[in-house]
Amino acid sequence: MKLFFIIFISIIACVLVVGQLAYAQSKKIVERKVSEASYQTIIQAADNLNTIFKTYEDISMQILIDKDFHKLADKVAESKDDYTTFEGVKELGDKLQNYVMGNDAILGVYLFPVDPKVKLVTAGSASASAADAMVGSEWFKAIQEQKGRTYWVETQPGGFGTGDKQATIGLGRLMNDSNLSKARYMILLEISLDRIQEQYRDIQLGEGSQISIVDENNNYIANADASLIGKPQNITLPATENDSLKLKSTSGEDVLAAYAQFKSMNWKLVGTIPVKELVKDAAIINKMTWITVALAAVLAIAIGMLVIRTIALPLVQLRNLMNEGERGNLTVRSTFKKRQDEIGQLGDSFNKMMTQITALAKQTTLSAEEVLATASELTDASKKTAISAREISIATEEIANGASSLAVEAERGSDLTGNINEQMRTVMDANGEMVESAGDVEKASQQGTAYMGVLIEKTGMTEEMTRSMVEKVDSLKESTGSIVKILDVLNNLTKQTNILSLNATIEAARAGTAGKGFMVVADEIRKLADQSRQSIDVVAQITERISGEIEETVQVLSEAYPLFQEQIGSVKEANQIFLTVQSQMGQFVQKLDSVTGSIGMLDQSQSVLSEAMTNVSAVAQQSSATSEEVASLSTEQLSISNGLVNLSERLDSVSRQLKDSLAKFKID
Repeated sequence: MKLFFIIFISIIACVLVVGQLAYAQSKKIVERKVSEASYQTIIQAADNLNTIFKTYEDISMQILIDKDFHKLADKVAESKDDYTTFEGVKELGDKLQNYVMGNDAILGVYLFPVDPKVKLVTAGSASASAADAMVGSEWFKAIQEQKGRTYWVETQPGGFGTGDKQATIGLGRLMNDSNLSKARYMILLEISLDRIQEQYRDIQLGEGSQISIVDENNNYIANADASLIGKPQNITLPATENDSLKLKSTSGEDVLAAYAQFKSMNWKLVGTIPVKELVKDAAIINKMTWITVALAAVLAIAIGMLVIRTIALPLVQLRNLMNEGERGNLTVRSTFKKRQDEIGQLGDSFNKMMTQITALAKQTTLSAEEVLATASELTDASKKTAISAREISIATEEIANGASSLAVEAERGSDLTGNINEQMRTVMDANGEMVESAGDVEKASQQGTAYMGVLIEKTGMTEEMTRSMVEKVDSLKESTGSIVKILDVLNNLTKQTNILSLNATIEAARAGTAGKGFMVVADEIRKLADQSRQSIDVVAQITERISGEIEETVQVLSEAYPLFQEQIGSVKEANQIFLTVQSQMGQFVQKLDSVTGSIGMLDQSQSVLSEAMTNVSAVAQQSSATSEEVASLSTEQLSISNGLVNLSERLDSVSRQLKDSLAKFKID
């Protein structure tokens, strides 16, 4: 019955495992194929978007390298009247309007002033009234930190400032002027998000699929559902790019994700497909598996009933006959003689086996009775031999114990002498190493004394150099004061020149037409005076900074001088310590030489004692070995006798047990 249930469960398990494996494999194949196709589609769409993003970056670069643009910006910055400023701003707006008209995805352009001398410029549907709110935003600061590199601004659901309030993204950069080495404007291109989405809106990865753009923080930049823009994506992408991923969404749903990062920014194009939509056709395999399992169960039950009637019941009967034979009834026989199959052959073999066992049991009973009689006689003889061997062994052991005790004591004395000898050699070696170490320490002390003398000399030189540096810095400080006085004189001279130029201008104006040439000269003199004043101010600032640094240098050197004094005192104290150590190490070396001589004499005496103990130990060991050999032979003889007695007793016991066991069998 147990075998039937095992076979039944095995068949069901095999069918179920095969079906589930087929279902799982089909799911993997579908997921892999769809993942590969989706990844390639996403890569192609990302390449198209990269081209479009690169187009907008090229537009900003064209404006950046346009010489006319920078000339107009200079015109606005350097204009002296409002009309010239208005005209320059209008021309800049017209130039930007050309770019807006040339690309319908660009809704508006902003030129934010970086230089306070210029004015805000807008083009397209850009609103000048919204510019002030943009200046304080995070993305505005991020564009400035890029130092002229392009920066893509995340989606603004209501636009940056355009009138139609549609979702837009932005491209910003500083418009650096190579001639000025700075930027007067920061440009912002406002691009329609809907035009970007049109590039991939018709792409379908499968039923229920979704394609979106996310930023580096995994927030939506573009999505079919506009309410999700700016919110976190429902899946978390890994840091490294993969062909495809099977991820869990925030709602716990399994999705396949394929994504590619854009070249122009840290944004990603992400495509997702629900796994349940992909594998819903593969569920048919799972249903067929359970139907097959049910049919296999019915078939297995029918086969099991047939096996029970033809095989299991006869085997149970044969098992019961074997149990009777196990309990001692050797007269049992099987009744399967009419069957010609393997069960009938098994019954015939069982009957033959029981017949042979019955004959063997009869013969064994007779042999056991003969062995029992022989074992009794052997036991008596073994006991007598064992008694004699025990008496001989006791006497021999007493002799061996005495010799062994003598040998042990001799060996112990020899070992102690050897240990003392080894310890004496260790002491001599250690004493020699101490002598060498003391010599090395003495040499090191001498070398340290010499080094300390050199260090004292160099420290004194450092002190002199520091004092000299302080004096030179003081002299430089006085020179700096002289420069300040000269700058005051030049500043006064510049003021007088400026006054003279003003007077000359007034006189030239009075002269009328005859004084125009002189007025030009007076104006140039005034400009020269202004430049001189600016140069004097710059030199005064540099001189003031140098004077401050000189003051700090004088303060540091003043604080360092006492430290040099303390260092010289410490070095002299260390030199005196080295001299003391050198003297004490010389005395220590002399004492070590005296100890070395005494240890050498002690080592010679120890060698003589060790040789004597070795001779005594050899004689004791020879005597002990002879006694032990005799004792060993006696012990061996006693052991053999005891073993013989034990064997005789065991033989007697086994014979009786065999006779009792055979008596349990029913032979007749």
